[in-house]
Formats: sequence, structure tokens, C-alpha cells
Amino acid sequence: MPVSARGDSGPELVTPSLLRDWRLPSPGEDKYSRGSVLVVGGARATPGAALLAGTAALRAGAGKLTLAVAGSVAVQMGVALPECGAIGLPETAGGSVTSEGVDRIGSSLDSADAILVGPGLDDPDLARELLEALLAREEAARDNDGGTGSGAAGSEGGPAVVLDAFALAALAELEDRVGPWRGRLILTPNPTESGILLGRDTKDLETDVAEIARRFGAVVSCQGLIARPPGVGPEESELWKISTGHGGLGTSGSGDVLAGAIAGVRARGTTGAQAACWGTHLHAAAADRLASRMGPLGFLARELADELPALMLELGT
Repeated sequence: MPVSARGDSGPELVTPSLLRDWRLPSPGEDKYSRGSVLVVGGARATPGAALLAGTAALRAGAGKLTLAVAGSVAVQMGVALPECGAIGLPETAGGSVTSEGVDRIGSSLDSADAILVGPGLDDPDLARELLEALLAREEAARDNDGGTGSGAAGSEGGPAVVLDAFALAALAELEDRVGPWRGRLILTPNPTESGILLGRDTKDLETDVAEIARRFGAVVSCQGLIARPPGVGPEESELWKISTGHGGLGTSGSGDVLAGAIAGVRARGTTGAQAACWGTHLHAAAADRLASRMGPLGFLARELADELPALMLELGT
């Protein structure tokens, strides 16, 4: 565990020194030892979001990747990212992913170490139905195995579940059903989505992010602030703040890269808080690196992911 760099009244700063003391797990001997990520999203009109997230997960060190996307774009995703497995999901006439394909990805759900839901989903109502189907599957699995849960490597009885984009708005309507995911849930809202989760406008982001973490039993990464719920994880701190980052992060697809990086780090066997701190720092530091080389504006979200391996090497992991 890193030595705390926090004052009594503020969050702990996530610095390179802290991360060097908070080392990521050893990569092991093969791809299976580095964990498996499943990304569920990618409507016909927005498949690139799932592609960005999946690429970031692999760049962050995950060993295996599966993209579950609208059936009409699954083959294209497999060609665009040949390192992934691609599964086609049922879709509406307009190309939005529906909840009817959850059974189709059952084996991938069971074998994943981290499941990322949201990148590229384009219909809020269908996103809610998808989350409901995933939660119903979890509840049924718990009933069948006596309440111990299922899944690969989640320390709380199943794989980590990372929610982004429309999946976050859907979660706000399902707060009373989130029990199966508590303790292994990671949320990546922006301030607007944070307000949706809270049911009110955000006021003080440090306080609000901590409240979301408590309410949903989730690690939360929002605007460079990371909070974990009390009693979940071995860390001494419950609130962290990223000490780097650049305004160029405000570009299309940047949030997908962030969510994918966190999922990739989490799949490697970290805690949720460690994954969020590492993934958020790497995302911000990648923007700094690109800004210094290319200028503060105009770099692309997909270029962020390419910076992650070198940044991890510099941090000694």
C-alpha cells in the first residue's frame, strides 16, 4: 500500500511516486494471467466507442478482450481490432443493442475478470433493459449457487463491473437492485452523469463523488476525483485526486478510453480503487504527453491509448 499523501481535509494526491509504491500485479506468464475484459456496447451508429474502450483495455495490459456489439457491426469490429473476439448482439431496426442477447454472451460473462457496459450504447431505455437483464442473470446465478455469486476473478464474488455512458443513467433507475454488484462496481461519470446518479445538480464534486460511492457501493472516477465506498478494499484512503491532466481530454471518445483503461487494469487483479487511480492517472498523463508533443488541442482519443504502455513502464510496472 502507498504512503498517504493526503492532508486531513483533502483527497490523497495520485502522483507518480504514489503509484510506484502501489504497484500493479505481475503480468504473469501468459495472457490468461493478465485477465479478460468483456465490453458490451457498440450500437450500429456508434461502434467506435466500444473499439476505443477495448483497445484501451488491451493497452492497459489486459490479456484477453471480447467485444459484444450490435450484430450488424460485429464483423467490422473483429477486423478493425483483430486482437479481440467479436460477438454480435440482437439490435433494433435502427441498430440499437437490445437486452435479448444476454444469454448469447453467457460464457463471456462467466469468464470475464472485468465487464464494461456502456460504450456506444445509444438508447437510454434499452440500456436500462440491458442492465436489468444482466442483474437478473446475476440474481439467478446467486440463487442457484446458494448466494455466493459467479464469475471469474472479482474479489466480491464475481467479475468487476464497470459502467459508463448510458449505462450510468440507467443505473440511477435501478439503485434498489444493484445489490449483486455492490463491492465490485466501478462508475466513470462526468459531472452531468453524476447529477443523474444523485438525482440533483452536483454542488461540491468531492462530496458528491463520495456520496455516489456510498449510495451504489461503487468506486467512482469523475473529473480526476476517485472515491471508494467505506469498507470496500484495503486502502487507507477513501478519496483521491489526480495530479496531472490536460484540457485536451475534452474530445470525442476520451471517456471511452478512460473506462477501457480502468477495466483493463482491474482485470489484471487490482482492487477497484487501485484500478480507478491507475487508469485515471494514465489517461490524464497520456493527454499531457500528447499535448506536449502535438499541442493542447487536436489530438485524438485513440491516440491516448497508444501512450499507456510507455507510461506504465516509466512507473515501474
